[in-house]
Amino acid sequence: MSASFWSTARAAPDRIAVIDTDDRAITAGALLAEVDRLSHAFSARGLVPGDAIAFDLTNRVELLEVYLAALQCGLYVTPINTHLLHGEVAHILADSGAKLCFYESATAEAARAACTEVGLAATDTLCVNDEAYRAFKSAQPATEPHARRLGAAFLYTSGTTGRPKGVRRPLPIGAPEDALRAEYYLGLYGIAPGGDQVHLVCAPLHHGAALNWCVDHLHLGHAAVLREKWTPEGMLAAIEAHRVTATMVVPTHFKRLLALPAGARTTHDLSSLRHVIHTGAPCAPDVKQQMMAWWGPVIYEVYAASEGAATMVTPAQWLARPGTVGKAFPFARVRVLRPDGTDCAPGEPGEVYIRHAGSRFSYHNDRDKTERAWRDAFFTVGDIGYVDAEGYLFLCDRSSDVIVSGGVNIYPSEIEQVLGAHPAVADAAVIGTPDDEWGERVTALVALAPGATASDELVTELATHCRARLAGFKCPRTIEVVASLPRGDNGKLARRELREPYWRGRSRAI
Repeated sequence: MSASFWSTARAAPDRIAVIDTDDRAITAGALLAEVDRLSHAFSARGLVPGDAIAFDLTNRVELLEVYLAALQCGLYVTPINTHLLHGEVAHILADSGAKLCFYESATAEAARAACTEVGLAATDTLCVNDEAYRAFKSAQPATEPHARRLGAAFLYTSGTTGRPKGVRRPLPIGAPEDALRAEYYLGLYGIAPGGDQVHLVCAPLHHGAALNWCVDHLHLGHAAVLREKWTPEGMLAAIEAHRVTATMVVPTHFKRLLALPAGARTTHDLSSLRHVIHTGAPCAPDVKQQMMAWWGPVIYEVYAASEGAATMVTPAQWLARPGTVGKAFPFARVRVLRPDGTDCAPGEPGEVYIRHAGSRFSYHNDRDKTERAWRDAFFTVGDIGYVDAEGYLFLCDRSSDVIVSGGVNIYPSEIEQVLGAHPAVADAAVIGTPDDEWGERVTALVALAPGATASDELVTELATHCRARLAGFKCPRTIEVVASLPRGDNGKLARRELREPYWRGRSRAI
């Protein structure tokens, strides 16, 4: 039997489980009571294992109530990105088959319109700010529900290459404590149950990685600190105030932290930090090295997607091999394959395939996409990479993002990392744009750091910076300064959105 929120909360009900966005401390016992009431309410509403619910909520304790209750009732639960418009929300509700939808005042307009569009009754759409939500729970006992079974997150991909697709796995068999992997998974990083550990939530919990990391810490009896909005100054203050030991970030967080004035970096005591996990997007080695120099060897990296986790790298492993995303987890295998399905040689780029022991998913209502993702027992999310002679994986880019210029493959991520290392650049995106002679030209879009000014001289300086660090065929032929770049809260770049204006009316599959 493994550690779970329900068991650790019953064993130590007076410990602090959550610091909500208003700095209100909520004990494990108080949170468990609401979770159990909500679990009984799900049963009273007629929900059974395998049914689906959804929530359109910002970071707040009610989100954790809904998720933890669904997990012990055998339900599928779908987090919805709070930035989506009602049509996008309606697509996810309809596709997932959600029978209940939870929302809040900030997301009410889109959520209510979406629920109406898909035909959910008013009684099946609950605003957690309203009395109806409290009444939904309060009529039920705060006792452990019968016939508990572990549910599952039903995540939707980011949709950068089309409408989001749900990643659905068969429900685990057995009670939650029999099937949870939180203790094993966090143990791979040296994170143990109990103790004085505190996890700071830096990303929106509608993202799968942020949600999983937060709830896994709750399962191990740790406290979770929720913030309504992330800022670099706020993060440093929260680490000091709550003696945060662990957090999960994306590279954009690192960039914004490093942009702070030198004096602001030394204002707060960060000595409590033990584990900083980053994921979601490639991180420039120069940026990560600067963070290591500031925070020490506490930064771990995970290569994962909604479909599953693949590799991890410890601080020591990364410092010995800058740029690697590590080796496969013990429960996973990684292969890099050529188009004909044969294994690439060490150092040879190919498509990255992943295998999880005993785990298989499908894209909900999309058999063709599911079949394209799988080769034997291995799946791919379309990333290109290579392994070195010791089995460490290095990523190049997404297969759909590779620029083909004059028949040569060019990986945007490599160029973006070079541009991002320039002090005048806050963010960079590299895309292929139409070129009648070469097929595609390398075009860079850069957002400037505070204090930098767009000018022809700066563009020339950036081009020179690239030529000193990249082969000529990789260097951008065009560099454009933009106000900002479209990134999701998970740090992923909406490259399709950037390419679309250049390719409108042309044949590239964008």
